[in-house]
Amino acid sequence: MFGSLPLGWLQLKHQKLRLLSAILGITFAVILICVQLEFREALFVSAVRYHNAMDYDLVMMSPKTDYLIAAKEFPRSRLYQAQGIAGVDSVTPIYSRLGTWRNPVDRSSARRIFIVGVDPSDSGLSRILTPLAQEQIKIPDQIIFDQLSRKEYGPVADIMREKGSLRTEINDREIIVKGLYAVGTSFGLDGGVVTSDLNFLRMFPKQKKSSITVGLIHLDPGQNIQQTQLRIREAIPGDVLVLTPQQFRDMEVEHWNSTTPIGYIFAFGAIIGIVVGLIIVYQILFADVQDHMKEYATLQAMGYSRGYLRKVVLQEACILAVLGFIPGIGLSILVFEKASAATRLPLEMTVDSALQIFALTLAMCAGSGLLTLRKLSGIDPAEVF
Repeated sequence: MFGSLPLGWLQLKHQKLRLLSAILGITFAVILICVQLEFREALFVSAVRYHNAMDYDLVMMSPKTDYLIAAKEFPRSRLYQAQGIAGVDSVTPIYSRLGTWRNPVDRSSARRIFIVGVDPSDSGLSRILTPLAQEQIKIPDQIIFDQLSRKEYGPVADIMREKGSLRTEINDREIIVKGLYAVGTSFGLDGGVVTSDLNFLRMFPKQKKSSITVGLIHLDPGQNIQQTQLRIREAIPGDVLVLTPQQFRDMEVEHWNSTTPIGYIFAFGAIIGIVVGLIIVYQILFADVQDHMKEYATLQAMGYSRGYLRKVVLQEACILAVLGFIPGIGLSILVFEKASAATRLPLEMTVDSALQIFALTLAMCAGSGLLTLRKLSGIDPAEVF
């Protein structure tokens, strides 16, 4: 494709304004593709942050639950039934609901927040709860706050580092923030707190103690997860789901990817970016071939094959892909940095992601080149001259 004579580059460089417009168009397409695909990836990664933060071998949920933030309740007794099955070591009942958080700095500002309640002595949230945090949330009306929550909840982390605690309200009940943890936000979750199960019930007086939203199951060392899962399913009525960690995460991702329009929107946006780039490169290459028909005919009359002429066009397409990709990926990284700071979403351009975007860009430009080759297929030196 790249012969001793870089004819494709010389042709592109000959008309600098056309080359610049092509690079800008491809750069725009690359940014559009990057933003859409990375936001889509951030959607899936952020959706399972609490799934990954919990410690468990199997999880029990209501079959009516579609995603964690809006998990439906099921009888707590079902979880204790599972505890009596061979291979199960212990269980951790989890309460979770959205509550109303009042900004400690601006009391007129209230915002929905994800609240998790757990028995501090259980091991299900050991990745979040340090020994100190376990003792802190045992005290009535004390909680720990996710320091990666959005800024709209107030400068909680800064106040905590300065004073060690702060007072605010959840569901119009005065609470004390005594510690911090780090999980992060998602598209459906702006912030979170963790407290004891008793404090959770104080915040939600109508919540039944006998109904939970998530049940974490811990197995004896060496137990086969799939076999134990099957034993639990056979022993317990079908009014609950028993899932492996991967199935638990897949359920969440499937909800955001298929049930909500967000996944479709990001995928469609990436497709639009590819189509835009395809059209721009095609127009540039087509115009270039059209302007140099006589030159191509002369080369063919001199003995150069049509295969060589096709390689020149594809060479131009690959050069445009590289020239448009470099500024596009650089600007995309800047966009991700700004968006990540504003939304607290995991927006990061990895090497693998960059290589995938480059492959798409190269395929997009090569596709345009292949479409342009049709113009060369009917070239005839006799007719041109």
